[in-house]
Amino acid sequence: MTVLTSETARAEVLNRLRRAEGQIRGVQRMIEEGESCLKISQQFSAVRKALDSTYLRMTMCFMEQELAACMQPDAQQKGDMDAMLKEMENLLSRLG
Repeated sequence: MTVLTSETARAEVLNRLRRAEGQIRGVQRMIEEGESCLKISQQFSAVRKALDSTYLRMTMCFMEQELAACMQPDAQQKGDMDAMLKEMENLLSRLG
């Protein structure tokens, strides 16, 4: 089982989730205050985007950890792998 071992990755994911949590509270407040459906749907879109980006980051973290465990890369390979994974993350983020 792979877990978030990197403190940086863990902090990044938790910050993203906290941001999404704040956005969800904003949606609840908007509904309670009777905001327009259009404004609420725009906020829902922002929440969804935040959660999608968090899911993508978690997926990339999993891939990084699994590849590192399987390959036992040296410093050069690790740098190449990190660059490739960053490019993959950028590509996948544009699909959403």
